[in-house]
Amino acid sequence: MATKGPPKLKAKKKAQTEVSSENHEEESLGTVIAQLTTINGESTGPPLSLPVNVTPEQLGLLINQLLNNDEHLPYAFSVDQREITTSLYKDIIQGLQKSTEDVLKIVYQPQAIFKVRAVTRCSSTLSGHSDAILSVSFSPDGNQLATGSGMRFYHLSSSLRSTIINSFSILDFNHSGDATVRIWDLNTDTLHYTCSGHANWVLYISWSPDGKLLTSGSMDKTIRLWDPETGKSIGDPLKGHSQWITCLTWEPLHLNSKCNRMASSSKDGTVRIWDTTLRRVVMTMTHHTAAVTCIKWGGNGLLYSSSRDKTIKVWDASQGKLIRTLEGHGHWVNTMALSTDFVLRTGAIDHTGKKPKDETEAKEWALARYKAATRDRPERLVSGSDDFTMFIWEPSENKKPLARLTGHQKLVNHVRFSPDGSLFASASFDNSVKLWDGFTGKFIASLRGHVGPVYQVCWSSDSRMLISASKDSTLKIWDLKTKKIKMDLPGHLDEVFSVDWSPSGEKVASGGKDHQLKMQVLFKYWLLFNSAYFNPLFFHYVKLDGGIEAFIKTCKLKE
Repeated sequence: MATKGPPKLKAKKKAQTEVSSENHEEESLGTVIAQLTTINGESTGPPLSLPVNVTPEQLGLLINQLLNNDEHLPYAFSVDQREITTSLYKDIIQGLQKSTEDVLKIVYQPQAIFKVRAVTRCSSTLSGHSDAILSVSFSPDGNQLATGSGMRFYHLSSSLRSTIINSFSILDFNHSGDATVRIWDLNTDTLHYTCSGHANWVLYISWSPDGKLLTSGSMDKTIRLWDPETGKSIGDPLKGHSQWITCLTWEPLHLNSKCNRMASSSKDGTVRIWDTTLRRVVMTMTHHTAAVTCIKWGGNGLLYSSSRDKTIKVWDASQGKLIRTLEGHGHWVNTMALSTDFVLRTGAIDHTGKKPKDETEAKEWALARYKAATRDRPERLVSGSDDFTMFIWEPSENKKPLARLTGHQKLVNHVRFSPDGSLFASASFDNSVKLWDGFTGKFIASLRGHVGPVYQVCWSSDSRMLISASKDSTLKIWDLKTKKIKMDLPGHLDEVFSVDWSPSGEKVASGGKDHQLKMQVLFKYWLLFNSAYFNPLFFHYVKLDGGIEAFIKTCKLKE
């Protein structure tokens, strides 16, 4: 009987031959002229003659040298919205069918200096709700967790791992069947406090940017302030709205270090600004003609409100004056997101978890983070509607949209910017999540995998992953580099209404129709960029336009 050669060895040899052939082809193509630019379109250095097989790691070394960075920082590189993940030749010359005769504009963008690893396991299931959990949201410093049908607070362990800088906690607000707030100790999964006061469902809750106060808005038309350390209500409820509360937001920390101004919206069509110290309404804005669905307090002192009257209104929050009305949607405006949401939410707390020593330092840190996020550009606002469309705006500058975005086949339920502001995601009842360029609104990809409407999306703090919650009872984590599912997270027994990723990147919380709060454990690790982690491969002589010459050292990561 004849014997055949080992197929695996043949396949391996064939693959090695193909790789060798590809590498030879890349090298034979020589160089290409490229201009490195910021995401704002500003050129960095003169045009360069680069080898066509240059890798992202080599481009990273190059841009760090050009910027004279003291430490090697991570960057992402792209051409015409296409990220360079392997080499310039494979991703751009071949992938976009570019000619080596073209002058390529390579856009670079700084990335987080840490990475969040995908969820590894469900750490706990917290029961006790008598009704569905409709929303989850982490507190700025991560020390408290509120959930459920009658808000419950949980305290997260501060000793998950020695490598974790700070543990974050979760706040979950939702329709509150028993109209209470409950505080839980996550170390023992036992009830800590029961906070009573509302006479009807709790519809919305929001942390002050310093994390010292919690507000809840109810179907009983009132707003209550809570001390999360004691679980006690602070004073009597705030009254003024004639219908139930739909949204709450706080003045950003870098504008007000005392954190004593908050805004509320209602089904009554009004927006009210409150002084939480004086416990009274400071201003009432009444220009909407239908229920207000969402409000955002921008870092520039403007307040944005969306409504079922199909409009978005821009207010001067210091005077309560209407500045402009944004029009274009053909139906209710359901949701809004700001490009600065992440830094406004976390205030003075960055990825290290370090806390300021006083109000002055907190304000300084928060302002520095806000300026770094905006990069001297106006805040961008995205709105999503029942008309299946979205608009991207620069509302502080113009009432005309930057772009009208189409593609969803059903209503847009939720939108959210990535923490770095470069992308935003939209969730729709058409079972899909879509990715868009955060500056131009250009469509990037459609993420499909859910078999039911997608209710919410949330980003990891490093902007590299996205998680979505759906009616199909699953959570899905998406890899933004591949635009594919990275991990499927079953576990809920029914629809998942809400999900949030902790600002530290270490936990995910989700809640849904099954009355269960699911806690998922993640880990964060630092990207160490140090000369000890790189091996020089060779020196490549690069000629710059205009006769200037320079040596560019190209390296690769140590195996």
